[in-house]
Amino acid sequence: MSTHTLSVLVENKPGVLARTTSLFARRGFTIDSVSEGTTQDPAVSRITIVVDAEVCPLTQVVRQIGKLVNVLKVVELEPGSAIRRELVLVKVRACHDTRSQVVDLVKLFRARIVDVSPEAVTIEATGTRDKLDALLTMLGPFGIAELVQSGTVAIGRGPDVLSASSYPSPSHPPVPFPIQGESPWPSSSTIPTPTSRPSRAVRSR
Repeated sequence: MSTHTLSVLVENKPGVLARTTSLFARRGFTIDSVSEGTTQDPAVSRITIVVDAEVCPLTQVVRQIGKLVNVLKVVELEPGSAIRRELVLVKVRACHDTRSQVVDLVKLFRARIVDVSPEAVTIEATGTRDKLDALLTMLGPFGIAELVQSGTVAIGRGPDVLSASSYPSPSHPPVPFPIQGESPWPSSSTIPTPTSRPSRAVRSR
């Protein structure tokens, strides 16, 4: 098995996230993390899914996701071509004798302290999975009292974008990707006209 990161653009409607992730459950794939949030278009959400799967079965699932109602686009973000980040909030036991050591670790990992009490500090850190795992390993001996982690969010590198603005309004079905040189919109000559039916005369009695 290998880890894959998928970005899915969907209409911002109830039930879309559940329908999308259920496809992985039916295939028996392990989802490492799922995160969802609105994009620059409030009508469109972006789901980031990190899953352990073989390439061929994953390709089949991706195709099935693309056929779901309310799904606008699904792509896999290749390793090295995307920026991935996670967020962790961790409450660490830090008395007067050990607090300075905890603060030094926070500075080393470029994290920050967001809450302080006489017996503990709460640390906020963002970064890659490896960085956060290393931070938690170093904080472990001090005593981790509470831990909350977010799912992975990811965005592609470079000028190319995965944007909802590339698609029609969610109230209309997306137009199939056009062949190069062709317009994505049908010409007036190809738009079918309603078939007229002969009117039935009302027979008077």
